[in-house]
Amino acid sequence: MKHSLLRKMVLGIVVAGVALPIFAADGPKKALVVTTTTGFRHSSIPTAEKVLAKLADQSHAYTVDYARVEPNSPEFKNPDTGKPDDAKVKAAIKAVLAEKMSAEALKSYDLVIFANTTGDLPLPDKAAFLDWLKSGKAFVGMHSCSDTFHGWPAYIQMLGGEFAGHGAQVGVECLVQDSKHPSTKSLGECYCIQEEEMYLIKNYNPATVHELLVLDKHPNKKKELGHFPVSWCKEYGQGKVFYTTLGHREDVWENARYEKHILGGIKWALGLEPGDATPQAK
Repeated sequence: MKHSLLRKMVLGIVVAGVALPIFAADGPKKALVVTTTTGFRHSSIPTAEKVLAKLADQSHAYTVDYARVEPNSPEFKNPDTGKPDDAKVKAAIKAVLAEKMSAEALKSYDLVIFANTTGDLPLPDKAAFLDWLKSGKAFVGMHSCSDTFHGWPAYIQMLGGEFAGHGAQVGVECLVQDSKHPSTKSLGECYCIQEEEMYLIKNYNPATVHELLVLDKHPNKKKELGHFPVSWCKEYGQGKVFYTTLGHREDVWENARYEKHILGGIKWALGLEPGDATPQAK
C-alpha cells in the first residue's frame, strides 16, 4: 500500500513537472502591431499603440511587437524646412516592413494587427502574407485598416470590405448583431458612441462575413434608413479575421467599452475564446 501511494505521489510530481513547462512554453500569443502609413496619418496612432500594449499586459493573451515609423520624429526632419523628409520616411517604412513582415519573419507571429494603417504599404511579399494568414493565423484591423491597399483586390477580399468615405464626426448607436461573440458580448444590445468618424464601406457582401455591429440608418443622414456595417469577423482559409471601423478618435481608443470590443476580437481571432463566424445573411 505504501509503495502504491508513493508511486502515485511521484507520478503526480512528474506529471506536474511536465505540465508546467508545456503551459509556459505555450505562453502568450505573439502579435505584430503595424501602424505605418503612406496615406493619411491619424493622430490617434500613438494612443492605439499604447492601448494595444496595455491590453496585452492586462490580459496576458498576447505580447506586442511593432512595425512603426513616426514621420515627425527628429531623425526624419529636413534641417532646411523642419518638415519630414518624404524619401527618408518611405525608406524607413520599407525597411521596417522588410524586417518584420517577410515570409520568414511572419513565422514568429500568431497575429498581425493593422491599427489605422493607410495607403499602399510596401510589404516585401504580399502573397506570403496572405498565405501566412490562410495557414491558420490571425488578422485584426481597426478603422483605416480598410483605407489600406485600395489597389490590391485580394486584400479587400480578405478583409471583407473597403473604405468608401465618411462624413462629419457624429454620435451613433451601433446595433449588436451577435451578443455572444467575444467582441460584442460586453456591449449589450447596442454600443452608443458620443462622437466618432463613421466609415461608409464598399465592396462589402454581408453573405461573406459574420456581422457584429451595424447601423440601421446613415450615420450622417439619420432619416436615410439602411444597413451600414460597422464591425465583422470572418474565416479566411484556416485563419481568422476581425475588423472594426471604429477607432478614429483618441477618446474612442481610451474608452473601456471599445477596449473590450477590440480585445474580444483579438482573443477570438487568436482562438483563445470561441465565437461564431458564420454569415447571418444568405
